Amino acid sequence: MPEQLKHIFFKRESLENLTTNIKNVYPQFDKEKFFNLVSDDEWEARELKEKMYHTTRCLHATLPESYAEALSILERVAPRIEGFEALCLPDFVEQFGQDDWDLSLPALGYFSRYSTSEFAIRPFLAQDPERVMPFMLQWADDENENLRRFASEGCRPRLPWAMALPAFKKDPSPILPVIEKLKNDDSEYVRKSVANNLNDISKDHPNLVLEISERWYGENDNTDWVVKHGCRTLLKAGNPRALLLFGFCDPVNIHIDNLQLGVEKLAIGEVLQFSFILKNDTVEHAKVRLEYTVDFQKASGKRSKKVFQISERVYPPGRHTITKKHSFKNMSTRKHHPGQHLIGIVVNGEEKGRVSLVLTG
Repeated sequence: MPEQLKHIFFKRESLENLTTNIKNVYPQFDKEKFFNLVSDDEWEARELKEKMYHTTRCLHATLPESYAEALSILERVAPRIEGFEALCLPDFVEQFGQDDWDLSLPALGYFSRYSTSEFAIRPFLAQDPERVMPFMLQWADDENENLRRFASEGCRPRLPWAMALPAFKKDPSPILPVIEKLKNDDSEYVRKSVANNLNDISKDHPNLVLEISERWYGENDNTDWVVKHGCRTLLKAGNPRALLLFGFCDPVNIHIDNLQLGVEKLAIGEVLQFSFILKNDTVEHAKVRLEYTVDFQKASGKRSKKVFQISERVYPPGRHTITKKHSFKNMSTRKHHPGQHLIGIVVNGEEKGRVSLVLTG
């Protein structure tokens, strides 16, 4: 199993680099006091973000009391700090700079040149989006791709690992000028953020995203990729308008036959192999988005359905044999439980076949 991030970052070596750079620009910095504060009884048990928050608080306790003076020191060391430790710098603004927006907002933009302030900007956006969004629009025009990405990523309504933005879930219109600027950005890093922002919006406003997608799609390869990635939740849900946009056929004449599992029972940790025949009963080639679903047994006795993609391709008329494997190995993001599981085959958003599997402990 891969080593957890909390055991990779915020080690003595990386914190040594952070504190050495601080001391180089602020000789009064008390490194011994800092490390004594950091290494408390709860340090090893903290998760990654808790380690970041704690480290930031320890910096606050060892930097000048003046927020402006402390911020100036952190800005001078920012170009030399890498990894998750660099997130302590915008986190310092989030934790201690919400009473001085005139200093804090430009600082968040500056720190994003070297890491990202996508998490730290959220409380400011939640309090006063009308004051913050002009900064995001300005950063969307910056030459630095990190800053342009931050302009989109920071205002995502449902950014993972971050506080949600209920106002933007309800009304995403302030976001739209930012992603409009960046939809055809030269940087794939930036375009991916635009697509993720679009996907976030689609979960609350599918018709709005479809209107945007229909307008953007066909402009060029960059915007086509953004639209496709931004509509992934709508495609998984089988939204007919999204499927039509990307040329997927009506599944009425596409059928699934002979859906078979390699076994009827499988132990947790093993791999299931299954196969089926896809029949294109038309006289024309058909563009098909092929997926399978697993209704996982939960500890509560209920089931939870997940969708997994098999392929997107054009099938000529006739019969086509498809084989696929699915692992039931436990992961950090999914624990398996014994009981009946259901395997379904979905063609262009419509389930065409289903069989059951018993998973044993």
